[in-house]
Amino acid sequence: MNYLQAVKEITDVVPDFEKEVKEIKIQNSYSIIRTFTERIKNMIRQNDRNLLLRSLQKMDKIYTDGDTVLKNAIETTFIYSLDNCTAFCSEEYRKVIFSHISANLQKVYSRQIYTHGI
Repeated sequence: MNYLQAVKEITDVVPDFEKEVKEIKIQNSYSIIRTFTERIKNMIRQNDRNLLLRSLQKMDKIYTDGDTVLKNAIETTFIYSLDNCTAFCSEEYRKVIFSHISANLQKVYSRQIYTHGI
């Protein structure tokens, strides 16, 4: 799956996403994932659990089926921002969010959090 296919996948869950994508000047895997991540952050803030959980599942599908560039975009944009997105959530809500992130993405998150850079 490339980023254009990912837009169609995301639009299945968030119907107005395609309209938002048209406003992005430079469209690529990173800008698409960054935009979807921002939408997910808003869902977390607004406690829109139903749409949030479906969006997390869609992010996992994109990660699983996506090309290398999409996978890298998810790892460096979405996974990197998870702590920031959930920093002010209750412990219970944070657990709900992380329980709906796939095992593969949780491994990436753990690797990113527990690996120290030089």
